[in-house]
Amino acid sequence: MKEYKKGEIRSIAGPMVIAEQMSGCEMYEVVRVGEEKLMGETIKLIEDLAYIQVYEDTTGLKPGEEVTRTGMPLSVELGPGIIGNFYDGIQRPLQEIKKQSGDFIGRGIMLPGLDPDKKWDFTPTVEKGADLSEGDIIGTVPESKVIINKVMIPPGINGKLLEIKKGGFTVNDTIAVIETADGKTEIKMKQQWPVRIGRPSKEKLPPNVPLLTGQRIYDTFFPVAKGGSAAIPGGFGTGKTVSQHQLAKWANSQIVVYVGCGERGNEMTEVLDTFPELDDPTTGEKLMERSTLIANTSNMPVAAREASIYTGVTIAEYYRDMGYDVALMADSTSRWAEALREISGRLEEMPGEEGYPAYLASRLSAFYERAGRVITLAKEERIGSVSLVGAVSPPGGDLSEPVSQNTLRVVGAFWALDSSLADRRHFPAINWLRSYSLYLDPTQEWYNENATEEFRILRKQALATLQTEAELQEIVQLIGPDALPERERAILEIARMIREDFLQQHAYHEVDSYCSLEKQLLMLKIIALFEKKAMEAIDLGVGVDKITALSVKDEIARMKYEPGEHFKQKHEELENTINKQFDSLKE
Repeated sequence: MKEYKKGEIRSIAGPMVIAEQMSGCEMYEVVRVGEEKLMGETIKLIEDLAYIQVYEDTTGLKPGEEVTRTGMPLSVELGPGIIGNFYDGIQRPLQEIKKQSGDFIGRGIMLPGLDPDKKWDFTPTVEKGADLSEGDIIGTVPESKVIINKVMIPPGINGKLLEIKKGGFTVNDTIAVIETADGKTEIKMKQQWPVRIGRPSKEKLPPNVPLLTGQRIYDTFFPVAKGGSAAIPGGFGTGKTVSQHQLAKWANSQIVVYVGCGERGNEMTEVLDTFPELDDPTTGEKLMERSTLIANTSNMPVAAREASIYTGVTIAEYYRDMGYDVALMADSTSRWAEALREISGRLEEMPGEEGYPAYLASRLSAFYERAGRVITLAKEERIGSVSLVGAVSPPGGDLSEPVSQNTLRVVGAFWALDSSLADRRHFPAINWLRSYSLYLDPTQEWYNENATEEFRILRKQALATLQTEAELQEIVQLIGPDALPERERAILEIARMIREDFLQQHAYHEVDSYCSLEKQLLMLKIIALFEKKAMEAIDLGVGVDKITALSVKDEIARMKYEPGEHFKQKHEELENTINKQFDSLKE
């Protein structure tokens, strides 16, 4: 590493350190602060003064201690060994830290993100003499039981392959040599990439393929596309974390990156305990065989929290470049914004709304813009995607606060959690009147081809019924439901069926935890048929009380617990029962 002139600490304010004699230092350069070599990052420069946010506890630092430059921006190590690992916000492996310092993270611990001693079995997929360009795959490594790591030529390197090896190597060993225009370049399994810069791709594709989640409220009403972005805002106890666990477990993505950003320590402990035990229904192995977790809890240094979501999205982009579909869960971006606010205050910047920095909106949009479904760098055409789902924790559930509002402007799907639904034990507590998705039109063609055109018609019909119910509720509160005309009373009953029999989904039920698209369509058809028959019966003078007394309603309520493989038969039985019971009513 190049030797740089050392500065010294001038003043300390919480995680903010001001160092002098730092001429030549660059913005976002990583530095080592004090005798314990605490890791920090330069975030403001004035003449020879450098304002440094330190990623560790600054207790005990003294003015006059040395500050050493590294000449490098904050970067992560990318290579085999990420899957199945637990990291802190700056990619230090927590399991290795525990071996060194016990249950609490000691100060000044410097550990590589990838194990430098572990040997990986590398198998070449190209031959000596091949002309290679950036992004080309030169070999594979079995990273876990289900994920193959594809070793790629780093961006910016093109040339002729002079040498390639086969066998067991560490991430720091040279596995290939390429002759470029500037001379010979050694290729290792490990790449380093600055976290604040998005990894390049050839072309960004339109978000026209849905990310199927197995959750009815998302897939049917408010879908998110592969390479799309979504936000789950909601107050305490509304189910943000469970919703993200469900998405991580059931979404049709091959890699899951979970970022616990500023959440409570006990909540992250539960995630770290339960994630390795979760069975992956897609592969039959444990979910950790295709996941990585980044944990930066609320009692960890605030500056590392600000870096954690960039660490997560850079890792996600690395696997995207291999051609994988990656789902990133950030829980929660509100805590990340609070870290921004605290650091901004230390910098004495002009505060914006509610004390957040004026650049909050641009930072949020820069993060969500890194989502996308892309054609990756390489001669062969590979398509990969990064889908971002960020939880937002507005104080008191107030969605008018700055983080929720600025997130709402940039995400494609907005799943608004409602505390009143959570209080009624309706989960997932997504408010269907306040939520929206901008991916309905782009994914329309996919749904027409892979479901039926009827799917969106049924969705529209169900939403219209729920909207009518909301309008009727005001009247009901004044005069009671019995004073309504028969038709309107029937609409209230149909809306209740949509809410309780379709939208409510049991996350911990072995059958109802996941619902295939085919089953969702058939369930909607059943409710639509019941609605059609009910309206026909009312037109013939049948009272609503007789309709609500039909025994088939109980069977419809239980249909969500019918296994997917038997549901086609169950659907036919329910259709026959509905027709028979309404025919007997009319007679």
